[in-house]
Amino acid sequence: MTLVDPQTDETVTPPGWVRVCAIDDLEVERGRAALLGGTQIALFLLASGRVHAVSNFDPYSRANVISRGIVGTRQNAPTVASPMFKQVFDLRTGACLDTQGKEPIALHVWPVAVEDGNVLVRWEGDR
Repeated sequence: MTLVDPQTDETVTPPGWVRVCAIDDLEVERGRAALLGGTQIALFLLASGRVHAVSNFDPYSRANVISRGIVGTRQNAPTVASPMFKQVFDLRTGACLDTQGKEPIALHVWPVAVEDGNVLVRWEGDR
């Protein structure tokens, strides 16, 4: 897990953005967890080079495990399946695409940018 304190980040970044890690720290289609303040996020680097950031907290199992989920696609939408109860979430929107018979609950999604080899997340404090 990468630890980042948004209050003491020494990297120069645009206002409202936090450097989380280097793009080289991520593996294609494998999740990585990062801690921003007191919030765990899950980062996913896709084969296209696009990076997505969603909540690492699985609302169905109530565990921080989304970064360990299985990356895939549903009708051209990049997805991650929870490793616990197998709900499938759209990485772009956080929407639950396959609820496994439960009520739909979405993951929180953060905007991501990659600049000079650094992964930046739009951050507005703990959620």
